[in-house]
Amino acid sequence: MTNRDNILRALRRQQPEKVGFDFVFSPALLDEFRRRTGREDYQEYYHFPLRCIELDATRLKTDYTRFFDALPAGTRPLDWNPEWGIMGAPGPTAHFQEMLHPMAKFEEVGQVDAYPWPDWLADYRWEQVSARVADLKERDLVVCAFMEMTLFEIAWYLRGMDRFMEELIGEEPIATALLDKLTAIRIGMARRYAAAGVDVLMLGDDVATQIDMMISPALWRATLKPRLAAVIRAAKELNPEILIFYHGDGNMERIVPDLIEIGVEILNPVQPECMDPLRMKQLFGGQLAFWGCIGTQTTMPFGTPDEVGSTVRQLVDTVGKGGGLLLAPTHTLEPDVPWANVEALLKAVQAP
Repeated sequence: MTNRDNILRALRRQQPEKVGFDFVFSPALLDEFRRRTGREDYQEYYHFPLRCIELDATRLKTDYTRFFDALPAGTRPLDWNPEWGIMGAPGPTAHFQEMLHPMAKFEEVGQVDAYPWPDWLADYRWEQVSARVADLKERDLVVCAFMEMTLFEIAWYLRGMDRFMEELIGEEPIATALLDKLTAIRIGMARRYAAAGVDVLMLGDDVATQIDMMISPALWRATLKPRLAAVIRAAKELNPEILIFYHGDGNMERIVPDLIEIGVEILNPVQPECMDPLRMKQLFGGQLAFWGCIGTQTTMPFGTPDEVGSTVRQLVDTVGKGGGLLLAPTHTLEPDVPWANVEALLKAVQAP
């Protein structure tokens, strides 16, 4: 069985020959990887079974500083999402940044319409995407398209959480306009990715805390569910075989049936600190695959290497039974994760 067949079988809830894996290094662990191996690409080095596709770089040179009265020294566009105009001031530790919101002082819908939005849908950014997808498939890799932080998170990143939440609850026109603009962008991107032949469309928003939903399920169903459904529908209309992945940190169990209803097929990250992976398998394993399940607040930073290996084996034997599992830490591997635990994870997931 090829790698692609194996991983896609698992994600379609069929028994694979071997459970796949994925993880992301923080800058500190990436530096440690470089020091130990002399290499740059850890996905290639460790034979990751999948890759995320990238668009061509933007040609825009938008100066978003005009949307801020003053910026602390060292402020720059967010390292992990630089094109929206959201700025990051130096944070208190490691690579973390304090988020600054360019729409914080907007008072009218017209200001949302006039904002210099990223050119995600410009034709020149998509010229090489189909060729990149074909190349990755030729290399026997599963191809993913990253559109996490799909609607809710980008909206409050732009507006500021307090103000956006107040306007969302109050059904204020500016919140509606912001979500509608983001939905239109995401629908366009979803269509393009689907037409290019990607295997997995990665959507998602953190709408929960580790205890329960951040907003009520009723509010989520009224405001975010129909827009997310439109994005999924746009992708599926062009490519019915594309798999829909949804990322949401925390305990979002109360909306999982809704996610299934609108076409989500893969749930991520299934944080074991607040959503028991085996219970989720028992409740929803007939309709969902699970991508994640290894705790980054517990097992990876604080477990022993033996405990990391034991956790992996237990997840394979339970959540992975019959298919439907891709193993991954539930978040970026931060500087507090011992290198021995990284090695233990790799040893366990790559074992015959």
